[in-house]
Amino acid sequence: MIVVAEELDPEGLSMLRESGYPYLYEPRLALSRKDLLTTLPSATALIIRNRVVVDEELLDLAPQLRVVGRLGTGLDNVDQRALERRHIPLVHAPALNARAVAEYVLAALFHFSRNLTKAAQGGSRIELGGFELKGKTIALIGLGEIGLRVAALTRSLGMHVVSYDPNRRPWEAAVELTGVVLEPLETVLGEAHFVSLHAPLTPETRGLVDKGFLERMREGAYLINTSRGALVDHGALAEALQSRYLAGAILDVTDPEPLPDEHPLRTLPNCVITPHVAGLTKEAQARISRKVIQGVLEVISVPIR
Repeated sequence: MIVVAEELDPEGLSMLRESGYPYLYEPRLALSRKDLLTTLPSATALIIRNRVVVDEELLDLAPQLRVVGRLGTGLDNVDQRALERRHIPLVHAPALNARAVAEYVLAALFHFSRNLTKAAQGGSRIELGGFELKGKTIALIGLGEIGLRVAALTRSLGMHVVSYDPNRRPWEAAVELTGVVLEPLETVLGEAHFVSLHAPLTPETRGLVDKGFLERMREGAYLINTSRGALVDHGALAEALQSRYLAGAILDVTDPEPLPDEHPLRTLPNCVITPHVAGLTKEAQARISRKVIQGVLEVISVPIR
């Protein structure tokens, strides 16, 4: 049986139905670890997003499991070594939501620069005019698939794009073609009007955006996080926004997720928090579902119709 424990796009569900293979589609299992674990003894495949944690405990209770499908890009909720020890393949869809996330970042930039919602509420027309993005500098912390797409989109607006990514080299074709300037972290933070986070969550990047990081950012700059909430010290960010040292922040991811209603960030007018939707366009979800479901069915040897 294929257990789908989180939301799946209709195209993916259609593929499961057409395969004829028995499956259980129950997204609420992601909210109850206990209920999820009770379904695993008969599971030959498990399909998840970012809420279900695949660890030793879960795998020990799934003796028939032959494959795990991850609907998305990040893999920090999956113990890949535990899967490897059991020879269980992991099917995921890296980069298939990259365009969606990049366009979200673009939307965030326009929100900062023009803020149509605030303008619609009225006030001084001069004060509500906003500013242009052309000529401004955006710093990309991490230059993977999403970062490269953000670079291409923002360059087309006439923005200057700099990046800090210790794993990239200036002579790489992808870097050269997008016109990104690789610089040390200290330099990009001091230059940028906007800082957009695109680094994976690792022991090295956890808490990367701390008080010191924020203090090195340009005064009046903006922060965008579409990567992982744990990259950011939320207490330090709240202080930077309250003092108006930073002009604003848009967070699509938080730690924990969702952020508690009483958290200071939720009370700040210059902080916008969205519920992890950057990569959830209809088009991206269809692409990801097709890729992951096809991969899972291939592993368990179900012909694709």
